[in-house]
Amino acid sequence: MIKAIWLILDSGAAWDRIVTAQRGFFWILSVNLLPLLLLGSAAEGYGLVHWGRPQGELGHLKTFPVPDVVKFESAQLVLFLVVVFIGAWFARNLANTFRSRPISFLPAFTAIAYGLGPFLLLRVLNIFPVSPWLSWAVGIALSAMILYQGVPRVMEPDPPNAFGLYLTSTLLLVIVTGLLCFISSWYLRGKITSLQNFLPG
Repeated sequence: MIKAIWLILDSGAAWDRIVTAQRGFFWILSVNLLPLLLLGSAAEGYGLVHWGRPQGELGHLKTFPVPDVVKFESAQLVLFLVVVFIGAWFARNLANTFRSRPISFLPAFTAIAYGLGPFLLLRVLNIFPVSPWLSWAVGIALSAMILYQGVPRVMEPDPPNAFGLYLTSTLLLVIVTGLLCFISSWYLRGKITSLQNFLPG
């Protein structure tokens, strides 16, 4: 969480520190990524139980029972992890098409996991009964700005291809996270009732 805030406040210095530290896959997953996901899920879950979300034509607030919230937030946490892995896989494969020497999965995972930090952190705004599109828009915009400096530093693409790699990777993340936000917001507004069949329970 602190790293995500630092990336927002001083992106260049934060990325330099990340590159110098050379953390491993499990460290990034357990110390950086999972705490952000759990914090966002806990905040949103608390808001769903205590304040609810607007539903119906009149937008009355509907609160959700704890078991339903736990299932929903667990499914959403897994989907956000999938988004990070898909983004890293895509970025690595794209980078390898433009490089003379291939890069491993770790640099791509590092760039995407840290780059999505602000987006995942701002999910705490979902504690309030406002549209999740607000936290999505602000968070993904900050992540896009941060990835602009992070992709070249961490993945080290050839200079002519750096901007193309950043642009396509960021565009994929915008589309995938936007789709996830769309599905979850429609579900919470009661417009996708059949989604309950896919949640474990």
